[in-house]
Amino acid sequence: MAIFSVYVVNKAGGLIYQLDSYAPRAEAEKTFSYPLDLLLKLHDERVLVAFGQRDGIRVGHAVLAINGMDVNGKYTADGKEVLEYLGNPANYPVSIRFGRPRLTSNEKLMLASMFHSLFAIGSQLSPEQGSSGIEMLETDTFKLHCFQTLTGIKFVVLADPRQAGIDSLLRKIYEIYSDFALKNPFYSLEMPIRWGQVGWYSRASPFTQPSWAPDPSWCGCFAGGRRQPCWLHKPLQPPRRLCSSCNAWQWC
Repeated sequence: MAIFSVYVVNKAGGLIYQLDSYAPRAEAEKTFSYPLDLLLKLHDERVLVAFGQRDGIRVGHAVLAINGMDVNGKYTADGKEVLEYLGNPANYPVSIRFGRPRLTSNEKLMLASMFHSLFAIGSQLSPEQGSSGIEMLETDTFKLHCFQTLTGIKFVVLADPRQAGIDSLLRKIYEIYSDFALKNPFYSLEMPIRWGQVGWYSRASPFTQPSWAPDPSWCGCFAGGRRQPCWLHKPLQPPRRLCSSCNAWQWC
């Protein structure tokens, strides 16, 4: 059982966050001699099988690894083009692993927009007013779970069909989104979420002053030759930088 992917879609259908927690399953791996008896072509920055289906290798499969080293799009691990590498007889024999191609960023954006439209269609098809829309789609290999907030943000999780507790997970993700993104003064609503914007929340929250915090005069922070209180002593403002003297967030 596993969680495969997490998507956060804004109320306009735009993808603002996405995380994959799985690697594409390799369908087939085979050692080839020169010349390669498969026809490969470059499509959408990926090397795909165009002809020569055999031994579990299917048309449309992508080259995932060469000699045990993962392929990054159309390039090998050392930066060479895959087609150029496989066209050189000196590189044979070569072991190639094939499998379903990984989704590109553009494809993820398109799929998020399509699901947003399907969600709206599902709500309109309901015989009763006030339908919650699509909450779950089930297939033989995964389940899609969706939770929409009152403001229209959709949290989508792809999980193993046997995975339990997804409803609690969706609400926990919503709670994290509220705490780490919406309370970040540098985050703009409906815009993509990047870890760099919320990373400073990994420390204690700067919006509340701990009861054990000492007097500001205790802090050894200095900036520009004058003493300044660190984040522990000045709540309700975001931290600016990490003080090298007392290892605390300092105010500019």
